[in-house]
Amino acid sequence: MRGQRPESQTERSAAARRGQPWHRAHRMSLFRETTGSGPDVALLHGWGLHGGLFAGIVPALSERYRVHSLDLPGHGRSRWSKGAGDLEGLARQVAENLPESCALLGWSLGGLVALRVATLFPARVPTLALVATTPCFRKRRDWPHGLDDTVIDGVAKGLARDWRGTINDFLSLQVRGDEKQLETLRTLKASVFAHGEPSTAALEAGLAVLRTADLRDELGAVAARTLVLSGEYDRLTPPAAAAALAAGIEGARHASIARAAHAPFLSHREEFLALLGQFLGEP
Repeated sequence: MRGQRPESQTERSAAARRGQPWHRAHRMSLFRETTGSGPDVALLHGWGLHGGLFAGIVPALSERYRVHSLDLPGHGRSRWSKGAGDLEGLARQVAENLPESCALLGWSLGGLVALRVATLFPARVPTLALVATTPCFRKRRDWPHGLDDTVIDGVAKGLARDWRGTINDFLSLQVRGDEKQLETLRTLKASVFAHGEPSTAALEAGLAVLRTADLRDELGAVAARTLVLSGEYDRLTPPAAAAALAAGIEGARHASIARAAHAPFLSHREEFLALLGQFLGEP
């Protein structure tokens, strides 16, 4: 189903309390699949992909929760909007398509977006799960846990030549080191275009976010109860980055899944669901 919530007095009042204007014309409807019933849980995917990638964990989650899988702007079945060209705009557009209050899970780039949503709209995200993500994807002088510029620049240059091949190469990078590398890569490649082709503008904007975003100074503002999940062999967002992320958020916990890489919900589904289910089920 398409995730367009009706404009309501509740939403307008909430916007007013946050000191933000509510403009119907500025709203952007994203594609959203919803299954199950119970407390709301929303899922945000990574760069170049779509919400359908969570199909393997949705059935288990939907036994206890109402699960919303979103396609980010310009990805899958969500159309692109220039307003999503930076992390701030991306987070605001995602927030417009979330339930009034929900547990928010973000993977990779989706985790960065989820983190920003949680700082912008704390009342709407009481629970936060950050999977294989980091507050800063790029390596910096005071942040050794990020990607070298050559990696991100190489992906950016590849987009201009062969964007399909570049996405496939990036998927291969995500599974390196995983004990189920070939199986996980087959799953990723089989589903990457299942919701349609991503917008080139969305891919370029997403890379720019990965290159420039740095939320380390924002971590202290996260009020949500937070779980950070990482893969032991993740080459894109190593466990050290996840540990630093958790350390920066008051009360957050970090768990690393043994022998997993960047997509533990695919390669180690049962372990992933056990950790996530325990966390979501806690008061």
